[in-house]
Amino acid sequence: MASGIRDKVAILGMGCSRFGERWDMGAEELLVEAFQECLADAGIEKDRIQAAWLGHCLEETGLGKSSTPLGVALRLPNIPITRTENFCATGTDAFRGAVYAVASGAYDICLAIGVEKLKDTGYGGLPNSGSNFGSLAWQWFPNGSAPGLFAQLASAYAAKFRVSDKDLKRAIGHVSVKSHANGALNPKAHLRKAVTIEQVLAAPIIAHPLGLFDCCGVSDGSACAIVTTPEIAKSLGKNDIISVKALQLAVSSGYEAGFNEWDGEHFVTTSKCSTRAYEEAGIANPREEISMMELHDCFSITELVTYEDLHISERGRAWKDALDGFYDRDGKVPAQVDGGLKCFGHPIGASGLRMIYEMYLQLLGRAGERQLKNPRYGLTHNLGGFPHQNVCAISIIGRYEN
Repeated sequence: MASGIRDKVAILGMGCSRFGERWDMGAEELLVEAFQECLADAGIEKDRIQAAWLGHCLEETGLGKSSTPLGVALRLPNIPITRTENFCATGTDAFRGAVYAVASGAYDICLAIGVEKLKDTGYGGLPNSGSNFGSLAWQWFPNGSAPGLFAQLASAYAAKFRVSDKDLKRAIGHVSVKSHANGALNPKAHLRKAVTIEQVLAAPIIAHPLGLFDCCGVSDGSACAIVTTPEIAKSLGKNDIISVKALQLAVSSGYEAGFNEWDGEHFVTTSKCSTRAYEEAGIANPREEISMMELHDCFSITELVTYEDLHISERGRAWKDALDGFYDRDGKVPAQVDGGLKCFGHPIGASGLRMIYEMYLQLLGRAGERQLKNPRYGLTHNLGGFPHQNVCAISIIGRYEN
């Protein structure tokens, strides 16, 4: 009978490039930057790696459709490499492939790595999404934009829970201020400047009620992990072992877009995915047991709604928890400790692994100025696609327990 993967797989090492406008590097060089840190952290030679998963979403602007560039860039020893693409969950899905491969017993040591090179397009948002939706993209969503679609999420949330426009703007504004404060402490973050709530509220509106500071940008970057079994990690001299407690993926069934029962103020996939993740990790009360989170804050409203979909805030109360500082760095459950998508950056294929990287650093006490006190469980959350059709990925990691 299926038993999940709790404590079956250990993270041997992790690495992350600096995120930002990396005009000096191509996607291959970013892979190398992240991999060198990861390999040194793991303390092994690269010929010990038996299989790899490459997360790369938008092939038109980066490495192309194949997995070959990873083998060439890292000079991997002719091992199997699988390219993974799953919207903004791409990095976590690559991690999932490597983790499941080790948990199955097929391999001893595997690599998961993600990369995206987006700034070279010269475009402020994501490139043409035709590769993901086919040639009918402009007929399906002729007037669609990411800010517009997520602004509808904000409007639906405010309408259902009768939150005034003023209160909602202040709540999502606080989410952004918190992330900027955290990002300012992170030397690898794309945006490292704190902002005030006054600046956020006075910023130009992109799609009401979302202003400039409520929207994350796009970035160049790479992140990676080497995973193995706890037994092998111990044999390699690892004393403080970080293991995977849960790893779940949920993809929309189409229900949200096809029926009137979904009122557009939450994400069905996140609610279901998180429930399964908590069960796999043995977590009964996430509000009390989760120590820290990295959430998919493509927009500030997405982060706020996710507090509820993760069953940490009660329905309709996340905006109050946000204003009360519950998710601040010194709050009960700190979120976006490294700055999040909003400030660390969002190179799509790397984002999921970047989130796990921060949780890993925090659990090992290596987060410098951002370091939290005695974290136990770290949760990461990705959301790819649109509010009515999306994919959700959740990981939970913590110290290995025999």
